[in-house]
Amino acid sequence: MAVEIDHHLHPIHPRDVALHALTDPHRRASFLADVILGGQDGLVNVLGVILGVAAATHDPRIVLVAGLAATIAESVSMGAVAYTSSLAEADFYESERAREYRHIAQVPTLEGKEIREIYAGKGFSGELLDRIVETITANKDIWVAVMMAEEHRLSPSDRREAFKTALLVGVSAIVGSLVPLAPFALLPVGLGMAVSVGTTALVLFAVGAYKARVTVGHPGKSGLEMALIGTVSALAGYAVGAVFKASPAP
Repeated sequence: MAVEIDHHLHPIHPRDVALHALTDPHRRASFLADVILGGQDGLVNVLGVILGVAAATHDPRIVLVAGLAATIAESVSMGAVAYTSSLAEADFYESERAREYRHIAQVPTLEGKEIREIYAGKGFSGELLDRIVETITANKDIWVAVMMAEEHRLSPSDRREAFKTALLVGVSAIVGSLVPLAPFALLPVGLGMAVSVGTTALVLFAVGAYKARVTVGHPGKSGLEMALIGTVSALAGYAVGAVFKASPAP
């Protein structure tokens, strides 16, 4: 049910309401999301590769070469995907934004009604609702931005940030990949596999817990879920290597 707001106790300027819609709260977590995307992918995929190679060959040199090759390929691949995805998001946003400008020019009454319905659904009514609608629809740029944020749930994507995103994801993938690979540079293959799995699981748990702490969710549950999913996925590589285990040379 719509409610009237006491302006004396809670003064709200309609332009503040309009501009608030332009800020996407998820953008604050974009850096964390990119780091987790690249790091987790590097951790899990490279661990799966080196476990499979280790189980099949038991040769530390081959394990390291395969792991390094997978690390480079993974980082380049993830960076490229992040770059093209960022460009695709920017193109889609601009396409939808241009469509909203056309709608405002062609059917302004209908678009204004949608603004009213959006803020009435948020609990605004009466004179304050009228002022909010009037303020938003008085500026086409704000009007379109509000429609993009509130109706389409889309936030602006800067094409100039695509390279930075790709670089962040790629570097995170490299760092994540080195975690399971490092034990094989110092330990025998058998012990290296155990340490690699254990270290990767701990890192995944820490990442999951941290993500839940800065966003939403229970840190312990989130960390355990990420550790279990990542470790089980990587162990599939070990199973493949064990099945196709190389026979010793005569």
